[in-house]
Amino acid sequence: MYGKSENRDDYQDVPRPVAAMARNLPDGHHIPAHRHRRAQLIYGTSGAITVATDHGVWVVPATRGAWLPAGLTHAMTCAGAVAMRTLYIEPASAGHLPAHPTVVSVPPLLRELMDEATRLPVEYDTEGRDGKVMELLLLELAPHPVPALRLPAPEDPQLAALCAEIRREPAAPWTTPRAAARARMSPRSLQRRSPDATGMSLAHWVQQSRLVHAVTLLARGEPVTAVAGAVGYATPSAFTAMFHRALGTTPTAYFGGSPERAGSTERSGGTGWRGPPRAPRDVTARQA
Repeated sequence: MYGKSENRDDYQDVPRPVAAMARNLPDGHHIPAHRHRRAQLIYGTSGAITVATDHGVWVVPATRGAWLPAGLTHAMTCAGAVAMRTLYIEPASAGHLPAHPTVVSVPPLLRELMDEATRLPVEYDTEGRDGKVMELLLLELAPHPVPALRLPAPEDPQLAALCAEIRREPAAPWTTPRAAARARMSPRSLQRRSPDATGMSLAHWVQQSRLVHAVTLLARGEPVTAVAGAVGYATPSAFTAMFHRALGTTPTAYFGGSPERAGSTERSGGTGWRGPPRAPRDVTARQA
């Protein structure tokens, strides 16, 4: 776009501290696991991006960005059409930034600077106006971590296989006995090993898995009523309550919709918000 390369390799060795690239990617577009010399900030103005590393999976909606330190192996998948804006930062210019992958807020000024940066020549004039834009971009590039939708990846082979099954069947009633039977271990052993392997209980991991799937469907434009059933909730109100408790906002607002509009919409019958949150019909949470 903007007359510039869309090949990430062309941005790794440019003689500038920041290189910016814009790409429009279709729903379902997958970028296989790769790594590059520079650190990266990924931001999409629409849809959602799933970033997978050896440590887990992060889901990044259009209102947030993904910070990836230099040399980290990662893969990406788009949910919905994604207008991606990405910065490649020279490691020497990113020393003040996190040394681990994280989801970050993208304030309006940073968003506008990123968009402008993608329009500038790769070898921009460091002494002129373009250079000042990039200097300001680096000053504003102080990512603030925000609560993230993260799904840890267990190294334990038995639990890794179980987690893969849970992700394939998010609507199934993943009680502890059912999950333990699938993993060929006792319920007590599963309850003991799950927190060590993933940092969370089985119930929490199942909920996170459902949220990851739900956000992917929502980013593709699926209605909340359909998404609720796809992740195992009997009613849209139960799903919306769980979503709000877990992510601090409604499904509509999570993707940048107006809170007022989201509230009025999700209090109507369409998406099922009916008053204060109630416990979802999730037997896993009671039995795990």
